[in-house]
Amino acid sequence: MIAEVLIEYNTKNIDKTFSYLIPPILGPELKKGMKVKVPFGRKLVNGFVLDIKPKPTDIKYELKEVNKIVDKFLVLNDELLALADYLSTKTLCSKIWAFQTMLPSNLKVKDKKYNLEKFDTYVTLNTSDDKVKEYILNNKRSPKQNEILESLLQTEKLKKNELGSSVKTLLAKGLIKEEKEKKYRLNYTGETHGTHTLTEYQSEAYNEIKKYLNTPKTILLHGVTGSGKTEIYMTLMQEVIKNGKTAMLLVPEITLTTQIVKRFYEVFGSDVAIFHSSLSMGEKQDEFERILKGEVKIVIGTRSAVFTPLKNLGIIIIDEEHSENFKQETTPRYHALDMASFRSKYNNCPLLLGSATPSLETMARAKKGVYKLVTLDKRVGSSILPKVTLVDMAIEMRKRNPYISSLLKTKIYDRLSKNEQIILLLNRRGFSTVITCQNCGYTYKCPNCDISLTYHKSTNNLRCHYCGYTVFKNDECPSCHEKSLNFLGLGTEKLETELKTMFPIARIVRMDTDTTSLKGSHERIINDFKDGKYDILLGTQMISKGLDFPNVTLVGVISADTSLNIPDFRSSERTFSLLTQAAGRSGRSETPGEVIIQTFNPDNFTLECVSKQDYNKFYNYEMQIRKKLSYPPYYYLVSIKIISNDYDKASSESLKVKNFLQANLEEKTIILGPTTASMFKFNNTYRFQIILKYQFDNKLANTLKELDKKYVGNKDVYLEIDNSPLHI
Repeated sequence: MIAEVLIEYNTKNIDKTFSYLIPPILGPELKKGMKVKVPFGRKLVNGFVLDIKPKPTDIKYELKEVNKIVDKFLVLNDELLALADYLSTKTLCSKIWAFQTMLPSNLKVKDKKYNLEKFDTYVTLNTSDDKVKEYILNNKRSPKQNEILESLLQTEKLKKNELGSSVKTLLAKGLIKEEKEKKYRLNYTGETHGTHTLTEYQSEAYNEIKKYLNTPKTILLHGVTGSGKTEIYMTLMQEVIKNGKTAMLLVPEITLTTQIVKRFYEVFGSDVAIFHSSLSMGEKQDEFERILKGEVKIVIGTRSAVFTPLKNLGIIIIDEEHSENFKQETTPRYHALDMASFRSKYNNCPLLLGSATPSLETMARAKKGVYKLVTLDKRVGSSILPKVTLVDMAIEMRKRNPYISSLLKTKIYDRLSKNEQIILLLNRRGFSTVITCQNCGYTYKCPNCDISLTYHKSTNNLRCHYCGYTVFKNDECPSCHEKSLNFLGLGTEKLETELKTMFPIARIVRMDTDTTSLKGSHERIINDFKDGKYDILLGTQMISKGLDFPNVTLVGVISADTSLNIPDFRSSERTFSLLTQAAGRSGRSETPGEVIIQTFNPDNFTLECVSKQDYNKFYNYEMQIRKKLSYPPYYYLVSIKIISNDYDKASSESLKVKNFLQANLEEKTIILGPTTASMFKFNNTYRFQIILKYQFDNKLANTLKELDKKYVGNKDVYLEIDNSPLHI
């Protein structure tokens, strides 16, 4: 027999399997999906066995043998092997890179760098009860030893580290022995209660979705904020588990897993595994192993959790499906919805998409009947949707209220006096977004990306939020050496300082990328705010969706124009979604909520729809624009970036790429460009872009594959091909 092995080298020149003989000693153990070590050239390298088959009779060269099995525990099943193949085809990445994406750090194709396994050591009796009793009877001088032995006569095992030094003597005498048990870092051991009651409207939605269990149907649950979509998810999962199957829930933000996991733990206990990027390597490996062993029934995580080896899926749920976080912006550029859809069809189970503000593409498919649409338009209990007010900041600027309008200031004082909580959204971190010199006009820019550096006061440095370039801030201008620096723009760090001056009695906590970099910081901030330790939660978009704080009755959006003015056809949709989701954090209990949105464009149609919380009105208006301009969902998009360290090479190759596309694609496919990309200079590379718009093009897949091959091994120019880009 021979094994077809995909080796560890991530190069498209050798993106294929190689045949190796299976030696007799490995024959009984070697399985498809295992990681093995094989000779390649003069080295021994790792690889994955993608197939095992009889040795061809017509082979004319000598085959090398598989050297050894690297990991007998890690066996990728047929579903994961098929998923890796789909991921590679969909994103044009190498197959080995697809496997690298799917596995946690310590289980990737290369050799393990660390031993991350943890064990608890126990002691048990190593002889008969009679001999132990005899020893106790004759051992008058060591009461501690006798105490340990008497305990072991009553219980099966004891933790070694709790028994003191006497345990060494008993081990030496052979009266007891050590046993090691695998310890999981995140295993839930608290109390559970498996019941929760659905409202009448939730029950109607649940019963409608339940009809599609055991079918690969995609369902959109369009439920307003606070309508209780999570309770429906849990009830569906209980039904699935009762039928012997498993369930997966994907959420867009790590912050969302904190509250959701707690609720699921309380209902399902240790049947829940979590999987996201903030887990340590050891925690990820533990959770992956629990899933692989079939010890859990539910996986909750961010987009990478879609690759976890959960068997016999009965339902896949994507909460807040509109979120762009489900799309990976680095190679391989996959969307979790595509991967989930593949697994839905493979397992013949439904894919449920939940959102208060579904993406236009998703809603269009639902209205067309491609997806099943289920609507939930009432909040749970007596809570109602909050009142939304738009404030014209042009007027407020004339009143010298540059950051907090007089209305929002009054409302904050009112909530503080009532011991109610406030959430303030500013989707821009840092202290100042632009620093210029008033004397000579010098502006701090990133030398790698040619964009303005953001000032972070807490560390007193200027940072590029694209490539990470950082420089210490001096008090004087580096050009004219005058002490005349001007700090422009507003970030969460600067706003926090202003708020502390404006509301000295308020307890304020900031939640953004800078304050949540340490492990556990998301959970700490969320729990502290929910427990009433803070009055005001200030943050970026990570606080805008999914979080449930019953005592929040006021939400303030500091600058609604931040995302509205971005030159992208999706900017209105992003703004509507962000602001509607943020508004939904207010008034989620019996006390009515209120939302104040500060803007310089109060007459903007998108903001008008947000103020009325009218999704359908926004959808109908935006769809008209998309149709006229040939954008999704009426057309599909492909983005092709031509990247080089040399400007001239990037420019000339972009024209060659366009000529190739024109010669090989169908005439009805629209080719735009080449033009400079929106982020033209990034990390010392120059980027040109071509956009394809198409409805049907049978030649497209092969053309892109051929185009990608043309630049394999090109050291001067790199192609970045993105199917269905979210940003152009």
